[in-house]
Amino acid sequence: QVQLVESGGGLVQAGGSLRLSCAASARTFSNYAMAWFQQAPGKERDIVAAISWNGGSTYYGDSVKGRFTISRDNRKNTVYLEMNSLKPGDTAVYYCAADRSLSQILTTSPGGYDYWGQGTQVTVSS
Repeated sequence: QVQLVESGGGLVQAGGSLRLSCAASARTFSNYAMAWFQQAPGKERDIVAAISWNGGSTYYGDSVKGRFTISRDNRKNTVYLEMNSLKPGDTAVYYCAADRSLSQILTTSPGGYDYWGQGTQVTVSS
């Protein structure tokens, strides 16, 4: 069982930045690919970014390319999402997810992830 705890969400003005963190309880954190998903009210949960177990591969959704950066620190059992140039359309609950995988091919579907955090709200005002 893996527990994931997100932090770092909040209210920010358009054009601002936030850094989300996700701390994992797994002793073998490096055995997991990690991802961030976003879900706005009334919408499906969509992938924002993903990173392979060793950081060798990353994926970004089209709407965040060039603005968001995913990274991980396996010594700290933590994955990060640096969000810059935020837009009102980025407003959503952001979820951290873990997929037990040592592949460099990343899963982009929510169904491919085994464990989820409780989510953190990000609100971008115009």
